[in-house]
Amino acid sequence: MSRDNHQPDDPHRRLLLKGALAAGALAAATPGLAHAAPTPKAAPYVNPLVRNRADPHIHRHADGFYYFTATAPEYDRIILRRSRTLNGLATAAESVIWTKHATGPMGAHIWAPEIHRIGGKWYIYFASAPAESVWDIRIWVLENAHSDPFQGTWTERGQLRTAWETFSLDATTFTHRGTRYLAWAQHEPGLDNNTALWLSRMANPWTLTGPQIRLSTPEYDWECVGYKVNEGPSVIARNGRLFMSYSAAATDRHYCMGLLTADADSDLMEPASWSKFPTPVFTGNDTTKQYGPGHNCFTVAEDGRSDVLVYHARQYKEIVGDPLNDPNRHTRVQKLGWKPDGTPDFGIPVADTATAASADPVKESA
Repeated sequence: MSRDNHQPDDPHRRLLLKGALAAGALAAATPGLAHAAPTPKAAPYVNPLVRNRADPHIHRHADGFYYFTATAPEYDRIILRRSRTLNGLATAAESVIWTKHATGPMGAHIWAPEIHRIGGKWYIYFASAPAESVWDIRIWVLENAHSDPFQGTWTERGQLRTAWETFSLDATTFTHRGTRYLAWAQHEPGLDNNTALWLSRMANPWTLTGPQIRLSTPEYDWECVGYKVNEGPSVIARNGRLFMSYSAAATDRHYCMGLLTADADSDLMEPASWSKFPTPVFTGNDTTKQYGPGHNCFTVAEDGRSDVLVYHARQYKEIVGDPLNDPNRHTRVQKLGWKPDGTPDFGIPVADTATAASADPVKESA
């Protein structure tokens, strides 16, 4: 990992580090709070971290907790866990904070929730469809004004409207140089693909403003296996550049990750500012027996400095029936490295570290 990996213009990173140092000092001065101190040297990660949870999103907040949400295989609810350590998420209590509607909008395919803290409130972005038309998937937003996302009320802010009423999902939000952006996947009318990646500025946490630009569309063979898909964007800013990872191809063993990059000084709303890596950056691996890795996010280790890759994968290649009906996409975490040229080094999906007894998946056919 390059020494200048910590960017001075990343206020969220500074806040995390400041919070970690403050928590450590407080714990040292207060014996009763010793259990809350950040771990200077994190324990090796246990993988899978959380079983049967796909499309994982982990947000490390200034309160020292990691907040975890993901897609449940029943596609019917939004769950939340928290822990002071990444490994602790494996056994943390899980709360259902929202359940799909019995009829009408938000009644089916509850997919890929992400939790974000914006302007003193909590927001969850997720995809869903009407109960009566389960493939009309769109992006929706929940809001909670309570300081504790396990408390208070999750209010439905409604659909996040994009330029077209077409298949759209996998919204993520980030700020750069004081401007908030939304990146997401959507089908553009008239194009021969399933989904491309899009970017827009935001007027508020549930409203887009200004133009919506296409960043990437499936064009390479590895992006078009089974389906022509670019989806699941996630952004990390390091080394004077922004990197947007994304997932491609069908959700079986061919699922993999690609990467876009833009100079931190460039106009992010100019498509020419973004370039795409021609080969996948993260793929299945026969040696470690992990297949279809993707739909990632980025977080930081307990030290507040080391970058961590969060993603899902399966432990086998062959799937009976539709991959979307197979429940064994497990949440995984591993260290994210950095190459000498300043680009991220994803490596390969690490092997399981959980015991064999607990690692046996329960395969379900469609």
